[in-house]
Amino acid sequence: MKRNTDRESLIKALFPGGIPRLWCPLLTHYNDDGSIDFDRMHAHFNHIVPGIKGYLIPGSTGDGWELTDEETMQVLDFAIGVAREHDVHLFVGVLKPDAEKMKKAIGRMLQALEGITGEAEVVSSLAEAHVAGFTVCPPAGESLEQSTIENELSQILGMGLPTVLYQLPQVTQSEIAPSTFATLAGTFSNLIFFKDSSDLDRIALSNVETGGIHLVRGAEGNYARWLKERGGPYDGFLLSTANCFSAELLEIIERIEEDDEKSAEAISRRITGAIEEMFRLVLPVPSGNAFTNANKAIDHYRAYGPAASRKEGPMLHGGIRLSDDIIAATETVLKRFDLMPERGYL
Repeated sequence: MKRNTDRESLIKALFPGGIPRLWCPLLTHYNDDGSIDFDRMHAHFNHIVPGIKGYLIPGSTGDGWELTDEETMQVLDFAIGVAREHDVHLFVGVLKPDAEKMKKAIGRMLQALEGITGEAEVVSSLAEAHVAGFTVCPPAGESLEQSTIENELSQILGMGLPTVLYQLPQVTQSEIAPSTFATLAGTFSNLIFFKDSSDLDRIALSNVETGGIHLVRGAEGNYARWLKERGGPYDGFLLSTANCFSAELLEIIERIEEDDEKSAEAISRRITGAIEEMFRLVLPVPSGNAFTNANKAIDHYRAYGPAASRKEGPMLHGGIRLSDDIIAATETVLKRFDLMPERGYL
């Protein structure tokens, strides 16, 4: 497949200053009554925004699969406000199980964007809102044929909006095959990004040509090996751990760009070790997902520093808090890998 000049022009228009190499699926925080805590989200966002210029909101880490439609719109309104204030890029998560529900959600979001920006024309509305695209997963279902996946995603891509495909079989139980990806990439120039959180990397490691689609890895661990400068297949990262380890992840990228592989690997090993332990630690939590719960536990310490052990654990969307035992164990993990902040950002 030749590089798609229409796609290339679209990407340049969306990212005139270049595409951020590290993206963050921002956490959603909650008050005691279960409502969204936007003050807390502002504090968290302000902490990481100096280094991170691209956000997926709401992503899986931000409870995108669990939020109600009303909550999703509240989070979208928040995201557009901070994106416009800080001049950063947004991908809007449309995490729904099938094309019909995706299309309805996108319609609601476009209507909301028009109301927020005052722009009736879609391209102008997206630009004013700093929205660079809509992020969708393949339709959910373990036994889906690739023809069904292709047909449903074609319905979304056929809307003509800049689109990110998100490979997340841990949730959808379905996966876009390399051949299906190649067909979609060759047909739709508005397919601009592909995020893979599967930890299988089948598309990135296949021989299919991407036609200029930007590939970002969403699976955690062994970060230093995956970028193109190291011979890997990815242009950048879209990582849940960017909520907590943005400085460290950016340093990995910088060290790789400077050909300092030894330093990049050393930082990568620390984060990989910590996050692997954290994922195991939160497995028994009966609400949310491991990406969300591990990062909420770590962010608790990023927010409050060592004093976090004396505070209640963060509230989850399901209405429960992370337990005192998990908070105490998180402190041990962060100290072991020298990732405990001296003071919190709150």
